[in-house]
Formats: sequence, structure tokens, C-alpha cells
Amino acid sequence: MPNIDLIHTEMAPAAVGPYSQAAKANGLVFVSGQLGIIPGEGKLAEGFKAQTRQALENLKAILEAAGSSLDKVLAVEVFVMDMGRFADLNAIYAEYFTSHKPARAAIQVAGLPLGGLVEMKCTAVAD
Repeated sequence: MPNIDLIHTEMAPAAVGPYSQAAKANGLVFVSGQLGIIPGEGKLAEGFKAQTRQALENLKAILEAAGSSLDKVLAVEVFVMDMGRFADLNAIYAEYFTSHKPARAAIQVAGLPLGGLVEMKCTAVAD
């Protein structure tokens, strides 16, 4: 069995269920779905754009706690409540993934935890 490290950082919101912010094994980091929850406040940022930025900031903080970074992301899965916000999603996403463009899927869903408007998870290479 591989050595598995469970990742937790106060720089991102605590998990809203019985899971870890991320798990690291065999040179990979698997980051759990991140909503646009503001760390330390436990509430969602206001509106789609703010939640999208906060979800990306949460991913970034967890990756850094795991010894990785956004430029080592292999794949991102994005779950959105309204695909009509796809252009807004892409514009904000491009601020975080400039020259490095990992594989990505964007899926419209019927609902997200806590009434979130967007959720993101990713897989990255660990140092």
C-alpha cells in the first residue's frame, strides 16, 4: 500500500463533510472539490465571479500546503450551476492558468453543497 498523506491547511476552508482537503500519494495530489468559501469565515463569497476566484484561491492554498502549485496541475474538474456563466468562468480561470493550461472538464450540475454556484477539484504533481 502506498504512503498516503492527508493534507489540511487553515489557508483554505475546512472540509464540509467527512473527507480531507487533499490526499497525496505516489507523486500526485488529489484536491477535493472546493467551493467559493472564504477561509476563516465559513461562508460563500458573494456571487459567481467572487466564488470562482475564491474556489481557485482555495485550490492554490491546498496545493501549496501539499508541496505543489497551480503550475503543476494536470487536470481540473469544474462544476457549475449555470453554464451561461461559462465566459465568466473562463475569464477568471485564465487569470490563474496563464501559460500552463491543464486538462479540464466543465459540467453543469443541478446543485452544489451549501448553495454554491461553482466547485472545482484538481489533480496535480507533487514535489
